[in-house]
Amino acid sequence: MPEIADDPPPAIDVLAEYQRAGRAWVAEVGGEVVAYVLVELIDGNAHIAQVSVHADHARRGIGRALLDHVESWARDRGLPALTLTTFRSVPWNGPYYARLGFQEIESTAPELAALVAHEAELGLDPAKRICMRRAVRPS
Repeated sequence: MPEIADDPPPAIDVLAEYQRAGRAWVAEVGGEVVAYVLVELIDGNAHIAQVSVHADHARRGIGRALLDHVESWARDRGLPALTLTTFRSVPWNGPYYARLGFQEIESTAPELAALVAHEAELGLDPAKRICMRRAVRPS
């Protein structure tokens, strides 16, 4: 999927907006940022807008740790779930999130439906995409 892999990361002003809102976190290894997660509030849930781990640090639990941090953040705010949209069959997307307890859902909630429609406008094939949800677990 070179068209996705070649996408640049979000612009600094976009990242700064997430940071100001308190909805951006990074993971560091040896003082170097190797991963980040950005969260939006969509339909009353903590929506994972983007989670990215540098390939040199993949498969070490860093992405899972970031998602668990977001879950703690959501729990502290009384949010019921984490949601995300992703590719259905790419191994490090849909199947990965399913292993982390996310379940496929329909995109019927209004803001999530609007997000899916926007992704389609950007050229992402809705047939290859899924919405997923993981309930926030008690601490």
